[in-house]
Amino acid sequence: MKETKEFIPVSEFDYKLPEELIAQTPSEKRENARMMVLDRRAETIEHKHFYDIVDYFDENDVIVLNNTRVIPARLYGHKETGALLEVFLLKQIAGKTWQVLLNPSKRVKEDMIIKISDELSLKVLTREDQGKWLVEMFYDGNFYEILDSVGKIPLPPYIERSMTDDQLSSLDYERYQTVYAQRRGSVAAPTAGLHFTEEILEKLKEKGVQICYVTLNVGLGTFRPVKSENILEHKMDSEEYEISKETAEIIMNARKTGKKITAVGTTTVRTLETCMQKFDEILEVIDDSNLFIYPGFKFRIVDRLLTNFHLPKSTLIMLVSAFAGKEFVFRAYDEAIREKYHFYSYGDCMLIN
Repeated sequence: MKETKEFIPVSEFDYKLPEELIAQTPSEKRENARMMVLDRRAETIEHKHFYDIVDYFDENDVIVLNNTRVIPARLYGHKETGALLEVFLLKQIAGKTWQVLLNPSKRVKEDMIIKISDELSLKVLTREDQGKWLVEMFYDGNFYEILDSVGKIPLPPYIERSMTDDQLSSLDYERYQTVYAQRRGSVAAPTAGLHFTEEILEKLKEKGVQICYVTLNVGLGTFRPVKSENILEHKMDSEEYEISKETAEIIMNARKTGKKITAVGTTTVRTLETCMQKFDEILEVIDDSNLFIYPGFKFRIVDRLLTNFHLPKSTLIMLVSAFAGKEFVFRAYDEAIREKYHFYSYGDCMLIN
């Protein structure tokens, strides 16, 4: 009988990153990001740029992209006392009811009214676990049009912006979004996809590469930090995903004919592997995923992965370590630091074969 580990220390996934390597802005052109290419079997490393990616694919390949769209989820409002509050939208529960984070939350009470603008206010309903709240929105007209006018793109905290950075806000509004984003609902970008341009997608299609889409609305499950010393105690927040009939057919046909399936981003990996784990195939489905992938996980559908460089001790670096081997991944990260790659959301990427 195979022995299963009962303790995997979170410290195993830590590393030191010089602060100047945290990308604060995107590369001038999406496709100019650097791309480290890893061969996980030979454990070799190449240094390329993203515009070279077309060379690594042929007509026997399938690329799966997450077409979720980031919403301007960060709102600033005032309580009736005049005190400022940040409202961070997590997900729509039903109708005008949303799950949110409120900061500072110490003085928030049920039935409290928070005014965001003349067009939008909200009422606090109930407190949930892990600092989450349910609120009811009050507005007239199209909610997302109002959100576009009053909300801020929810950049991660390591990207530093002031509320007066209008030029940067305009840049973020365009570049913290994939060119193929369709389905509104994410509060963080599926960042591996930020490097694609319409031209590169077209070149891949011309080579005979099949490109298909899933949707996973990125929420707390993706970016909530691991706080327990033992990663096995970490619980992923649930995130909704959707796979269309067309995508399911493309992937299952690819599997039958031996084509390679490349997942763009950890959210795409979790979508596909959740579906395989639950249903033993990729099929048309709308479901929820709370799948936590860490070393020891057996991948059943994803052959290759395109991903950015991730935060220390994050569930994302654990997923990449499961896919390519922890020692090899951390050796690659050490080399990326030596070669001064840019890290995190606006940073460079790696293609893992």
